[in-house]
Amino acid sequence: MELRHLRCFLAVAEELHFARAADRLHIEQSPLSRAIKELEEELGVMLFARTTRSTRLTRAGKLFLEHVPRVFFALEQARGSVKAAANGFHKQLRVALSDSVTPSRLPALLALCRQEEPEVEIRLFEVPLSQQIKGLHDDMYDVGFAQSDEVGDGIVAEAVWSDALMVAVPARHDLLKYKRIPLEEVLRFPLVLCDPQACEGHARQIERVMRRVDMEPLVVERVASCDLMMALVSAGFALGLTGAAHIEASREPGVVARPLTGRSPVLTTYLLRPVGDPSETLARFIDRVQAIESPETDKPVSDSHPTAAEDTEP
Repeated sequence: MELRHLRCFLAVAEELHFARAADRLHIEQSPLSRAIKELEEELGVMLFARTTRSTRLTRAGKLFLEHVPRVFFALEQARGSVKAAANGFHKQLRVALSDSVTPSRLPALLALCRQEEPEVEIRLFEVPLSQQIKGLHDDMYDVGFAQSDEVGDGIVAEAVWSDALMVAVPARHDLLKYKRIPLEEVLRFPLVLCDPQACEGHARQIERVMRRVDMEPLVVERVASCDLMMALVSAGFALGLTGAAHIEASREPGVVARPLTGRSPVLTTYLLRPVGDPSETLARFIDRVQAIESPETDKPVSDSHPTAAEDTEP
């Protein structure tokens, strides 16, 4: 079995169309079909069921597809390690990021790592939460960050950072008459929230907050990033709910942050790692994570843009 066989299989499995897969690989369709046939003969199974109208994965093909991407990932990891060694790095940490990790803390953490242990290369991977958990189990990542502790067996989830949950309000919106906005008032207006598939942990935490009142939220848009959320809020499209640091980092000119009434909810970021004693390199990394402080994310964001509304508590 050669890498070309696996590349051909992966292209067909993702395209489910031999002609498109051949175009993607920049080869003719006949050598592609021949490579798939050779692979099936070596494995002793049919990987694809083909008709004149469609191509689909067989059960064996679906099982094989679960493993093939890891081969290429391992190859990329090996290539990265060699390059890191050539550039003077002696060790490597593979860090997975999900749920748009608090922007103010990540740069501070990376700068501290570079300052205290410059010989360790930090490789970052932005992935959905489900992929991060699977990757931690499969030794694709050493450690990760996400806004969920619902990670199942075999993974340690440790709360490390908290970020005040804020309402992102368009400038000159009626709700700016409140210094702290009642959740019931927020839910009377259209909302733009993060997509549960792209930011699973973040979405779960927001949903738990909204369930505090017996009202059905009017979610008009789901987005994959807080940057897009802030853009839509700035345009007056809807209200947003996210961490104070994300609102501050976006610097959208038409967005004002307001806390909710009562006990202010927070978004918690968790450090995820496989169960067991961490390596010395990882243990030092975790110590730095716990040492990172970012006061601006632990208190409500102050208004950075003027509004015509009066800033009073009704």
